Amino acid sequence: QVQLVESGGGLVQAGGSLKLSCAASGSGFNIHAMNWYRQAPGKQRELVAGVTSGGSTNYADSVKGRFTISRDKAKNTAYLQMNSLKPEDTAVYLCNAGARSTLTWKYMDYWGKGTLVTVSS
Repeated sequence: QVQLVESGGGLVQAGGSLKLSCAASGSGFNIHAMNWYRQAPGKQRELVAGVTSGGSTNYADSVKGRFTISRDKAKNTAYLQMNSLKPEDTAVYLCNAGARSTLTWKYMDYWGKGTLVTVSS
């Protein structure tokens, strides 16, 4: 029903910036919240940032002041602007969306495949 595709990952030096994109496609759905998670090898997946349909945002303490989540509802796309990157930010970043079917009104979580961000010192 909903497909999420991330892009924008890559290799960047510490102190640099990257902007990730998450494009949602499909039909018959209304997205409520969109979130960015990340997972490093051997580590649990953690919530990095989220934005609700009303525009409220939340961030992990480790990224506050450095990362900004935004959303373009017309394009069904979420973004994560990452500044002042640190080596500990290295991870696979995954897009998550909560959506309701316009036909059945069922709510489901959807996940992208992820994009790799590597920050070198």
